[in-house]
Amino acid sequence: MQIACRRGCKACNDGLCYVWHSRNHVALRKDERVVAWRAGGWNSRLRQKDVAFLKPGPASGSSRLKTVLGTVDLARPVRMAIWAPVALGAGAIAYFSLPEEPPFLVTGLLAIAAILAVISSWKWASGRPVLWSVLMLAALAAAGFSRTQHHTLSQNTIFVEVSGRAFAVEGWIEAVQNSNGRERIILRVASLEGMDTPPDRIRFYARRGELGPGEGVVAQVVLAPPRRPAVPGGYDPAFAAWFSGLGGTGYAITPLEAVDLESHQRQRLLARWRWQMAEHIRERAAPETSGIAAALITGDRSGIPPDQAEALRVAGLGHILAISGLHMSLFAGGLFFVVRAFGAAIPAFARQYDPRIPAAIVALIGATLYLVLSGASVSTQRAFVMVSVILLGVLLKRRAISMQSIALAATIILILQPQSILAPGFQMSFAAASALVAAFDLWRGRETHARQKGTIDRFLGFWGTLSFSSFVAGSATAAFAAFHFNRIAVYGLAANLAAMPVFSLVVMPAGALALAFAPFGLDGPALAVMSWGLIWVVRIAEWVTSWPGSLAPAASAPGLILALYAFGFVLLVAASGPVRRIGVVVMLAAYAAWFSHQPPDAFISEEGVVLARFEDGEGAGWSSTDRRRARFATSVFLEQAGEPVRPGRDGISCDPRGCSGKAQGLTITVSESGE
Repeated sequence: MQIACRRGCKACNDGLCYVWHSRNHVALRKDERVVAWRAGGWNSRLRQKDVAFLKPGPASGSSRLKTVLGTVDLARPVRMAIWAPVALGAGAIAYFSLPEEPPFLVTGLLAIAAILAVISSWKWASGRPVLWSVLMLAALAAAGFSRTQHHTLSQNTIFVEVSGRAFAVEGWIEAVQNSNGRERIILRVASLEGMDTPPDRIRFYARRGELGPGEGVVAQVVLAPPRRPAVPGGYDPAFAAWFSGLGGTGYAITPLEAVDLESHQRQRLLARWRWQMAEHIRERAAPETSGIAAALITGDRSGIPPDQAEALRVAGLGHILAISGLHMSLFAGGLFFVVRAFGAAIPAFARQYDPRIPAAIVALIGATLYLVLSGASVSTQRAFVMVSVILLGVLLKRRAISMQSIALAATIILILQPQSILAPGFQMSFAAASALVAAFDLWRGRETHARQKGTIDRFLGFWGTLSFSSFVAGSATAAFAAFHFNRIAVYGLAANLAAMPVFSLVVMPAGALALAFAPFGLDGPALAVMSWGLIWVVRIAEWVTSWPGSLAPAASAPGLILALYAFGFVLLVAASGPVRRIGVVVMLAAYAAWFSHQPPDAFISEEGVVLARFEDGEGAGWSSTDRRRARFATSVFLEQAGEPVRPGRDGISCDPRGCSGKAQGLTITVSESGE
């Protein structure tokens, strides 16, 4: 139903109208007596000149409740589209939170029963928005739980069974990674000694020599199953390995030798082409930033110097290294605007056709090619889905960038890859995207910005929009980044304001031109411009990193606190009216619980090393009973505790039989002999 408005109202087609008054808005139905949620409070009246179809009058208690519940009423398809990924994600989180695997038959039957209950109660519950919303959310959560379990069990990843044994391995190199200055090989396994059904992939350190991706190799490799989390609640390598088909990790004890393989010819050809393209870029671009240039075009980050990568992360610019929504949006968006401008410049074509349609088609094709060229990592796949949904909206002549399109992209990803709900990239990408959409909707609704006319006004408007976007995106992702990475880039906003205009307007467009001209050997000028822009970005990152206090540690919190914060965040960006205030309250409650959470006082590693605040007469500090063993686990624990320090030996006395010390009034003894 199309709603006509006079003042302060945005018409819509779903039976709702967002009425903007003072500082807030409220969702209204036609001919329904409701109250405007504004500075005056619940008893305020709507003036007749504000909205054409409303009769002024006080709102009853039932209408107030409908006003609140109208923001989550799933009887309307628009609201269902927004809340569907929330329910699916809740079901996925519930599955991953279980200590044991539930029977698949039981969970499948529960999901089917929930869906059938919704279908059977359609007529009976559709007139009751509260009941209908509860049933729909429960059914979607059950479906998400069942889909997550099915996806998890269908992986069938095979782990090597023996740890620390050397295996004769044959396969082809899929990718080369750079880990702390050492090369790490991702090998697609063709055969593995002692295993009739080998794992799909293994990862190991090796000196590859002149060999590169796409080439068949054989070597002796010491392998072990993927590790468990180093500390409780920490990053789980085995979880990530299960969904990526990685069956073992280790190191090669013999040089890699080239062999001829006949399997996976197309995949090997693509991997070899990507590697050759990356090598070509590293040779022709400026040496200082050639590794970053190759990473932005091909997704190969093996050539990025570790000091540059760390400087970008500390400055809050680490997001430019992994091809994600930002890169895909700039690449596809650039193609879209160029093709649209070209079509609009031809009057005969523009009068007869909509230039946006061919522009969207070209941009979708370009995004697909960029996905293939960049290696189709998980983050790039998520970005491709988001951009594809937006471009399909243009083709269908719908509003391209909206909360519905963001929710649809999240729904597709959660159906295809439900484990993404736990990935920092997924959480931060959709947090930033949804916050930006909500913020700009609010900006447009209040009509606080006027059209810019002069060059200076346009520049200031662009800079203001960029500043506002950086602030909103940084604020939306800060809590998720602190939770997962235990550190906060204090000056990230300043670094992004200084670097992102160059990155968006110089680096990525030049990279797209270099990619287009590379087959003709004419990519040199574009790579030169791209290198200049990247040098500017790296200089900014190094400058910001040198500021005092540029990196602040952050203690981890239980996952329940992050879930509470995420729920409040969803209410803030996806709901409307007073429900948004409830979201703010929930987020503040999550922050309060986070700040009041106390990290553990002691940690015992798998090797039996004890890390605690041992008392030495002058106070208590973190000390370890053995600084040679379990160094990685103790460093991870201290990072999660928000204290990235090197443990000492103060307060601990040791002899050949073991060590002992006092911590928190307790005597802790570690026996080396087991007696």
